Amino acid sequence: MKRLVILISGRGSNMEAIVKACKAEGWPAEVAAVISNRPDAAGLAFAAAHGIATAVVDHKAHGSREAFDAELARAIDGFAPDLVVLAGFMRILTPGFTARYARRMLNIHPSLLPAFTGLHTHERALEMGCKVAGVTVHFVTAELDHGAIVMQAVVPVLPGDDAKALAARVLTAEHRIYPQSVRWFAEGALVWDGEVVRHRDGAAQQLMLS
Repeated sequence: MKRLVILISGRGSNMEAIVKACKAEGWPAEVAAVISNRPDAAGLAFAAAHGIATAVVDHKAHGSREAFDAELARAIDGFAPDLVVLAGFMRILTPGFTARYARRMLNIHPSLLPAFTGLHTHERALEMGCKVAGVTVHFVTAELDHGAIVMQAVVPVLPGDDAKALAARVLTAEHRIYPQSVRWFAEGALVWDGEVVRHRDGAAQQLMLS
């Protein structure tokens, strides 16, 4: 049984999707804790209502990024996770922290990486006239929004889209591929081929949505 710790900063909709899928699909995993860097994160209430331990490590209470990451690592390690899942966790992590959880920390980013790393992905995709957009689940490294890709979903950019409409379409895709990716990890289905991650049975690692 794999133990999962999920990090959030807000409402945690991807966290909710993972918690619900884990229970409904009977994964060989449990969500051991949900941790937030914001005391007012709405997702904490959802986790507590589902009997999941919660914790807050307030980044404002620490004088440096390194100090915050050290306290966050202590909180995470207290739950002895096999996998750390970033679900809308809005903090840039230090190289020491990412190295500590190398190959056992996942993130989701609302673009088809390596395109549009960082913020304002939907606005930038629209400005560039992209015909498709999407989302990527990847392992976390010290380089922002890089790391081995586990799964991607592609969604169309429709005539008349603004950033809000495109973001909503991408979010629906996020709620499909993030739980799937976490489940694959829990099942031991992800294998490393050098710096590339593949599914051991050749399952498709891309989803095309209309």
